[in-house]
Amino acid sequence: MGGARDAEAESTVEARRSGGVGGARDAEAESTVIRPFNPFEPGFADDPYPQFAELCADDPVQRTPLGLWALFRYDDAVRLLRDPRLSVEDKSVVGANPRAELREQILGGRQERGTHQILNLDPPDHTRLRGLVQAVFTPRVVEQLAPRVQTLVDEALDTVVARGGEMDVIADLAFPLPFRVISEMLGMPEADQEQLRDWAHTLTLGLEPLLAVQHSDEILAASDHINEHVLDAIEWKRAHPAEDLLSALIAAEHDGDRLSPAELLDQVILLYVAGHETTVNLIGNGTLALLRNRVQLERWRDDPSLGANAVDELLRYDCPVQFSRRVTTTELEVGDRTIGPGVFVLTCLASANRDPAKWGDDAQALDVGRAGAAQHLAFGSGIHHCLGAALARLEGRVAMGTLIRRFPQLELATDRPAWNGRLVLRGLDTLPVMLGG
Repeated sequence: MGGARDAEAESTVEARRSGGVGGARDAEAESTVIRPFNPFEPGFADDPYPQFAELCADDPVQRTPLGLWALFRYDDAVRLLRDPRLSVEDKSVVGANPRAELREQILGGRQERGTHQILNLDPPDHTRLRGLVQAVFTPRVVEQLAPRVQTLVDEALDTVVARGGEMDVIADLAFPLPFRVISEMLGMPEADQEQLRDWAHTLTLGLEPLLAVQHSDEILAASDHINEHVLDAIEWKRAHPAEDLLSALIAAEHDGDRLSPAELLDQVILLYVAGHETTVNLIGNGTLALLRNRVQLERWRDDPSLGANAVDELLRYDCPVQFSRRVTTTELEVGDRTIGPGVFVLTCLASANRDPAKWGDDAQALDVGRAGAAQHLAFGSGIHHCLGAALARLEGRVAMGTLIRRFPQLELATDRPAWNGRLVLRGLDTLPVMLGG
């Protein structure tokens, strides 16, 4: 795979590995060779941003040692994400397809699962399916959920207060809140929500190229469990229709060829997983960023009108989804590089969101009043812009805003929060805090 300069990219990678080019000129080569993207670098899981800053400045368009192309600048990422010629479907890949091979390795005869989700489809199928769901997620409709989200947040924090002076932001707030909200929107029957959350959390390991193989058995088991649960829920909802999203999707299934049974199943699972995992990371990453930037926490705490902008700035500063993929369908020129057709290209949303060319010299700083913060790429861009962006913003605004105002002396209970070690869905496994007096 690759384009006209693949050999150059590969020789650069090899030069980095061997310490130089040509043996006798090692010292000179060390001073000029640019390091490739390296998610195995010590400390990367805790803080990938120093490496992203270097890549954005020195080698923003590269074929990585993982075999994929990657873009690290804001303008390049926007261009790629919005280019209607590009694809997200595996069938567009020319030659070896490591993503499809990984799915087959993990899912075996079940590798078609998830292929009907809108994230994995090009138009016209993407357009048709998105049209069935997007009306429920408009900012106007979502804002009507604000009182219910506030109630759920208040209940969660009441439980914390009754228990004592500490809490885990992830387990006590970030993890249960979005799952309750999306379950109620779908109108899902009562179930063991903790078990469902665990299955959804495990299922997202399949998005992680560095972790999927290690957890293949767990991913397959979680996929089987959540598929069975959703199929049962669909059958239950057929007999008990109501004014909810799942009933609306089932009705669409009956309306000719607008939604097939496989498409129905895949969209519901996507809403469960995507509507949950990313918001968990938004609330966890955002709360940590605020606690490490006390002045910004206090600005938002004392001025609730900053809420919407503060959430967008937190999404920019440490975005829940760090990479988004596309597949080239024609030869593509990006900067001074040529990428051939049928090739995976990753846009590093996290790097683009701190590109000084877009955000200025303080791109690495948190500023809850930053002008233009909503132009971040945390939700992607183009036709695959996150369907649940308005819902995630609402949940983040209510959850974090309530937390910092209800507990104005909130403090970290550890210097080393536990990151999940994921490359794509960056988030915390735990975030213990002290509530204060």
